[in-house]
Amino acid sequence: MQSPLRFIVFLLIQTLLFRPVFAQVITSPQIDQLVEQTLKTFQVPGIAVAVVKDGKVIHAKGYGVRSLNAPQKVDGNTLFGIASNTKAFTAATLGILIDEGKLSWDSKVIDFIPEFRLYNPYVTEEFTVRDLLTHRSGLGLGAGDLMFFPDSSDFTLKDVIHNLRYLKQVSGFRTKYDYDNLLYMVAGEVVKRVSGQSWEEFVETRIMQPLQMTDSRASFTRLPKNQTNLIDAHAVLDGKLQRIKRGRLDVGNSAGGIYSSLNDLSKWVIMQLNGGTYGAGQTLFSRTVQDEMWTPQTIIPVRNPGPYNTHFSAYGLGWGLSDVKGYKQVTHTGGLPGMVTQVTLLPELKLGIIVLTNQQAGAAFTAITNQIKDSYFGLTGTDRVREYADRMRANTANADKVTAEVWKTVEAEKQNTAPKPPIYFYAGTYRDNWLGDVSIVADDLKLRFVSKRSPRLTGELFHYKGNTFVVKWKDRSLEADAFVMFGLDYEGKPVSMKMKAISPLTDFSYDFHDLDFTKQP
Repeated sequence: MQSPLRFIVFLLIQTLLFRPVFAQVITSPQIDQLVEQTLKTFQVPGIAVAVVKDGKVIHAKGYGVRSLNAPQKVDGNTLFGIASNTKAFTAATLGILIDEGKLSWDSKVIDFIPEFRLYNPYVTEEFTVRDLLTHRSGLGLGAGDLMFFPDSSDFTLKDVIHNLRYLKQVSGFRTKYDYDNLLYMVAGEVVKRVSGQSWEEFVETRIMQPLQMTDSRASFTRLPKNQTNLIDAHAVLDGKLQRIKRGRLDVGNSAGGIYSSLNDLSKWVIMQLNGGTYGAGQTLFSRTVQDEMWTPQTIIPVRNPGPYNTHFSAYGLGWGLSDVKGYKQVTHTGGLPGMVTQVTLLPELKLGIIVLTNQQAGAAFTAITNQIKDSYFGLTGTDRVREYADRMRANTANADKVTAEVWKTVEAEKQNTAPKPPIYFYAGTYRDNWLGDVSIVADDLKLRFVSKRSPRLTGELFHYKGNTFVVKWKDRSLEADAFVMFGLDYEGKPVSMKMKAISPLTDFSYDFHDLDFTKQP
């Protein structure tokens, strides 16, 4: 028989060996310190952070200010544009309709939207509701996003659906992951045609109201006029933190239009971690629907295991999926000009992390989320703020070097006395099938680029090399200066125009490379 003392020692050893990693999870004061460090390091005016564990909110707090122009503090009810975190809501709206038997994930899109057309007729015929949500259409990264990005364009959802037919596939249908926004806009239109409600009405009445997300709305324009607990957008431009124009997505809110708060999103996360149930056992969507949303649909190659020894990555339906330290991670990010956000779920740990910011440095939300995750994984000695700050500095330095070389060439070209065509040589109207007309205007010895349908795309052209120019956008908050290359005919006259972003850090939604302009008579 084992002696009592030996048995006690045995139990002590077992306790030490198998102590759960949660014994030293990050505390609220430590989160406070983490976020304050993040605010300073990444020049973010305001951040909101929530941690959900075992069905309860164990931390929810705002930090910093809503705007550089006002001293009001961020709190749990401050509204942020959550951008592409909206996509999980759109998947849920379709899931609710599937539970009601009104469609299936594999229903054909043209059965609901007969005018829906993609460039390839076969792809059009076979395209399903599932395909709308999985970024595997064959379209390139961000294809067609210039119809809504930057905002202020006059494109309607009808225009977007029609213009999809002009965007050529760059990979085989269902063979490759390339993130898109336009097809989530189409998904919102499917919701409308099946339910009889606009996507905005459906998401508010069928998701937000049942979950008591009382301050949230499906778009910025649907917020009450007297709502003041709202962030402004910010960015670091020319080394200085500035308030910038608020980015909006009115043409297709189902891709990224929702405004929500920390307290409201916590209710959404708790419901997700409870398998679609909320309140006193009510069901928003079935476990079967959730399982499908959280099942890999499109493989995303993993080139580097990263900090959590990740082997596999995929996109589900409105969520990104991966393995992190042996756990399943369900996550999404969202970005609009001047505001970026992240929602992360670790279902096996019943853990949810929400980070909302009013500055467009994604490194900030990544550092906070990963530092919190580290504590639940039992990882010690990490400094994610420093890690991501170093990475951001390196990426920025590389991008600055690339753009500086371009502008150095432009300046040198100004001193070049070799004969060049007069500036009016390139003037005229150039038409792209989906973006429409752009005028190249010659006046006051300058060339200007003026987009008819997207007025924020206006700027001066500077000669670079040969028949290539650089456009410097008048609105410097775009951070998307681009090459403009004119094509000549056999007579040496301009007949076409192509574009490409200069900086490797240009947001992918500036898909200039997808444009193919033809000069009009």
